[in-house]
Amino acid sequence: QVQLVESGGGLVQPGGSLRLSCTASRGVNDMGWYRQAPGKERELVASLTTGGSTNYADSVKGRFTISRDNTKNTLYLQMNSLKPEDTAVYYCNARTLIGVGTYYNYWGQGTQVTVSS
Repeated sequence: QVQLVESGGGLVQPGGSLRLSCTASRGVNDMGWYRQAPGKERELVASLTTGGSTNYADSVKGRFTISRDNTKNTLYLQMNSLKPEDTAVYYCNARTLIGVGTYYNYWGQGTQVTVSS
């Protein structure tokens, strides 16, 4: 089992910044951030593989940066130039390899990000 603990959400004005953190209870493989706004489906925000490859949603490219500190089993999401449409619950995701080409997904409890003046 892997526990994911997120922190860093909150209320910020448009144009502001926040940094989300997600600490895993042990080492994992690929990690990422997802978000879910009211009435919408959960969507990928950014992902980071163990090899260092990143993937970003088009809506956050150039504004958000995903990074990882493997010594602390911690994933970060630096969010700059925040917009009201970034308002959502942000979830940390991690997966571990459990077989050949087979992964198990873990999810954090979610942290609320609200962008409003």
